[in-house]
Amino acid sequence: MSGESGRTPPRLIGVGVGPGDPELVTVKAVRVLRDADLVFVPVLAGGPEGPGRAEATVRAHLAGATAAASTIRAVPFALDDRGGRTESRLSAWDEAASAVVAGFEDGARSIAFATIGDPNIYSTFSYLAQTVRALIPDVLVETVPGITAMQDLAARSGSVLAEGKEVLALFPMTAGLAAYENALKSFDTVVAYKGGRFLPQMLDAVARADRLAETVFGAALGLPDEVVRPAADLDPEAVGRAPYLSTVITTARRRERGGAL
Repeated sequence: MSGESGRTPPRLIGVGVGPGDPELVTVKAVRVLRDADLVFVPVLAGGPEGPGRAEATVRAHLAGATAAASTIRAVPFALDDRGGRTESRLSAWDEAASAVVAGFEDGARSIAFATIGDPNIYSTFSYLAQTVRALIPDVLVETVPGITAMQDLAARSGSVLAEGKEVLALFPMTAGLAAYENALKSFDTVVAYKGGRFLPQMLDAVARADRLAETVFGAALGLPDEVVRPAADLDPEAVGRAPYLSTVITTARRRERGGAL
């Protein structure tokens, strides 16, 4: 199909749909989702039945249950696999890419892939796009930015991420606790993703760095079971059960207006 003369190449578009609140999806993202011939959404392989966070957000913007059912297709990913380039992850990328290619072969010219947050920040979309490119070299890959969890948590907690010359560090806790401890020593504002299972150790590290008062925890942002709390108020017995998709923000300690200029 890629060699057909005079035919517009197929388009694969990664669409950021934010952390979970349907109201945080951009106007452009809604237009792209509605205009796409097919919309793929990632779901947790072997997870509970029912729509995941990305799918639920997409469905809030696609009118009509019948239309949504024929347009939205779920593809399993090892979303909670923390073991690096595992066989389950590689297999999921291949299967998802095959599903996208099949969609193009069935006549779709524009396929959107909805991802929570932003498609260019720790997103499964980049792996999917690389695999599809290998199968369809002339596919046009585009992205639509989305609101990130750190932005949403900052807004919901009243935190200012950075001022003046302050430097912000963002990384996943899968990089390791030592990297987190070093970041707390080296950067003004530190944002950590995917820290659920590390949360007790993270709180201990924040306390030892004397930055507990500037730290806030968030999970399930924009959803019915949302949690947004100052780190100092967290129950030590409950933090070990924090969700995988958790966000922790430690801001700079600011003593005067404009002090970081």
